[in-house]
Amino acid sequence: MVADRPGRRRVGPQFRGIVGVMRSARALVAALVLSLSAAAAAGDGDIAVRVRKDGGTIHVSVDCPVRAPAAVAWEVMTDYENMPKFITNLTHSDVRMHMGNRMQVLQKGKASRGPLSISFENMREIELVPKSEIRSKIVAGDTMPAEFVTRIEERDGMTHVMHTGSYTPSMWVPPGIGTALIEAETRKQYGEFRGEIVKRAQSR
Repeated sequence: MVADRPGRRRVGPQFRGIVGVMRSARALVAALVLSLSAAAAAGDGDIAVRVRKDGGTIHVSVDCPVRAPAAVAWEVMTDYENMPKFITNLTHSDVRMHMGNRMQVLQKGKASRGPLSISFENMREIELVPKSEIRSKIVAGDTMPAEFVTRIEERDGMTHVMHTGSYTPSMWVPPGIGTALIEAETRKQYGEFRGEIVKRAQSR
């Protein structure tokens, strides 16, 4: 018989399942951290994203710099019908109503990072302030209440896509891991917006 090591406590059978779950959770966190680190190193690190959880409400702010004309940035940020072609977490985007500077847009998609994923579906009510500001409010779907403002600004020889907003997801968002997932997906999404803006600007 091999004696237990001094100072090492034997785990009873009633606790082995709990220990296994804890080890799996640690492995999940480690995998997510590695995934997020890889995403941040992929070339979008200059996109400033801040995510804060206040109770059940998520607050997000973004500053995405891009070397392209502001008019092209505006064109891309308001191209709702074609967004699934260049935003990978969108599977569907359909303009249901368009009257003057007001629109209603139905969007569906899934935000995934490593082993975690969050599906979403929402109807956005959008008001455009031409060439400068996009105001949107979710009127139906998984993240209500929700309001966002996206501004196109030119400064220091660059165009900046500035985004602020808050929303309340219908599903529980775990602190730490959940906000890190939202931050990574938001940075990835604005990196894709920027890629499309640059692509269109270079084709002209």
